Amino acid sequence: MVSLTSASTIAQSALQAIAAQTSVVSRNIAGASSTNYYSEKSVNIVTSGSGGAQVLSVTNAQNNALFNSYLNANSANSMQSALSSGLTQIAQTLGDTTSTTNDTSPSALLSNFSNALQTYEASPADTTAASSAVRAASALASGLNSATDTVQSVREQADASMATSVATINTLLAQFQSLNNQIKTGTVMGSDITDLLDSRDSVLQQLSAQIGITTTTGANHDMSIATDSGVTLFQETARTVSFAPTTTYTASTTGNAVMVDGVPVTGAGSPMPITSGALAGLATLRDTTAVTYQNQLDQIAGGLINDFAETDQTGSGAPAEPGLFTYSGAANSSSIPISTSNMTGLAGEIQVAASVDPTQGGNASLLRDGGIANTSGSSTYTYNTSGAASYTTRLQSLITSISQAQTFGSSGQILTSASLSDYANASLGWLDAQQQTTSNAAAYQSTLLGSATTALSNGTGTSLDTEMSKMLDLENTYSASAKLMTTINDMYTALFSDLNL
Repeated sequence: MVSLTSASTIAQSALQAIAAQTSVVSRNIAGASSTNYYSEKSVNIVTSGSGGAQVLSVTNAQNNALFNSYLNANSANSMQSALSSGLTQIAQTLGDTTSTTNDTSPSALLSNFSNALQTYEASPADTTAASSAVRAASALASGLNSATDTVQSVREQADASMATSVATINTLLAQFQSLNNQIKTGTVMGSDITDLLDSRDSVLQQLSAQIGITTTTGANHDMSIATDSGVTLFQETARTVSFAPTTTYTASTTGNAVMVDGVPVTGAGSPMPITSGALAGLATLRDTTAVTYQNQLDQIAGGLINDFAETDQTGSGAPAEPGLFTYSGAANSSSIPISTSNMTGLAGEIQVAASVDPTQGGNASLLRDGGIANTSGSSTYTYNTSGAASYTTRLQSLITSISQAQTFGSSGQILTSASLSDYANASLGWLDAQQQTTSNAAAYQSTLLGSATTALSNGTGTSLDTEMSKMLDLENTYSASAKLMTTINDMYTALFSDLNL
């Protein structure tokens, strides 16, 4: 009797263990096709005091090194993608730089203008050539205006995306706090927390796309999160991430910093700036990359205004004034030449003077003769005092100025002493290099993320083939245990039948 009872108990415990294993394998099979993060689950079985099988716990496959590698790769990929997207948008507004007809870059427009000037210089009496040169100047000014609008639009979009990212981060941190509390409670209670751990890891994956993070795990699976720069995002409770959006950008606008519990994690004044994640990429695009390119545009505009300014030809001591190229507020300013450190926003304000523009009722021949800056009845800035139709001295001087070295501000981060044409070419080269570098980096980081994803899946994920094989083994084991129970039952029946005799 005792041996049959023991055998029955062992067989029953085996069936219970098989049922638990079957349930977990079924979860694994479902998880293999899930789009959400899912790690392989395992049933830990030990031998009980009676010799039977006892389910001790359910655990999931974990590999902290692979998971952290995935988080880092995800953050780096998101940052480079944000940068690459913004730079591509800026570059696309410049047209096809491989085509001389569609290229609207400042470099190409300046070249077109220079060619038009040379054509006019060769035929100074040709009013059509004069008008063509002024139209090329207007196209150059409009190109700088459009490029500025695009740069500031990209900055506005980056700022709006930063606000969205911050909102997403706060939502994810709230979800993380709820899951973390459930995990700690479940650990103490001895419950199956494997699905909760997967859900928490899924939140971390989403969070890493927004901001670079590091994690530490304590007792009862309690976890803390910090930014990649060391600022605490979660410890017991979620920290507040705040950001005040700026809806309208000009060249002089400085966007607000993202704050974590009052500590800035973006911007020049941040003591601990984040270095990865979409948020870091957007902040770099808004505050550094786009600003640098805007500075280059402003330096080109300032160089044009200075080079084409008109000086006093009468000896009266009148100050230099803007000539062909002018800007908003120039009538109230006598600061020609404009300082290289005081050119912010000029690319958005530069325009061709109305007095020389036929479309505004002006006289295109003033480009040859000078006097664009003359006030009514004045001849202070007239170069061609004789009115000769063959006069070319002023045109020759303007053509030369485009190819002569001048000083540019360091804020453009390219040349500081170069001709206007060389500076414009260097600016185009800088933008192309920035776009190519970020595009290559984005492609590289995408490849790394793919490798990290595969490695994590291989290390902790579920193989459908493996789980189906396990299910078949469990079915065979269940059949054997069920047959054992049937045999024991038959033995009990035979025994009781003999006793009744």
